Amino acid sequence: MSTTEIRQTAEHKMQQSLEALKNSLSRVRTGRPNPQLLDTVHVDYYGSMLPLSQVANLSLLDARTIGVAPWEKSMSAKIEKAIRESDLGLNPSSQGDMIRVPMPPMTEERRKELTKVVRNDGEAAKIAIRNLRRDANDAVKKLVKEKLASEDDERRSQDDVQKLTDRMINEVDRLVAAKEQDIMEV
Repeated sequence: MSTTEIRQTAEHKMQQSLEALKNSLSRVRTGRPNPQLLDTVHVDYYGSMLPLSQVANLSLLDARTIGVAPWEKSMSAKIEKAIRESDLGLNPSSQGDMIRVPMPPMTEERRKELTKVVRNDGEAAKIAIRNLRRDANDAVKKLVKEKLASEDDERRSQDDVQKLTDRMINEVDRLVAAKEQDIMEV
């Protein structure tokens, strides 16, 4: 493995860490409803637990309500129960074959708790990125030790990996700041 391949592998894994953070942040509730909020809800569908998005159509009905349209009418009660029993604190109500999930307004205290959660997620992503930097630098040092790369290559590679790490950490900071602003918006 060359220093270039090590750098590319590190960049790919750092990108995956960034995607995991984006995914995690999309599940954090803000003042506005987001159908992705219900991604963690699983419904008993004929004996197997399936994500809500696989048994119903999710949409935004208005600024404070998510609409859930089950694909089978017999699933309405199970879907409603699954949403109610999830740890999201939501209270769905059926209206014909549509389930309305109103989003309660968030308190200032809850908003502050959520910003802490977002910061912790961001910090975990930064730690993952720094660990990937360390792994990449260790791999390059191993190449130098085995005389497969020069010390100049090592220095160059470490500089490249550090620039990559800085860029990724700045992106994490940007994502966290944007999500915090989104949460604190009333």
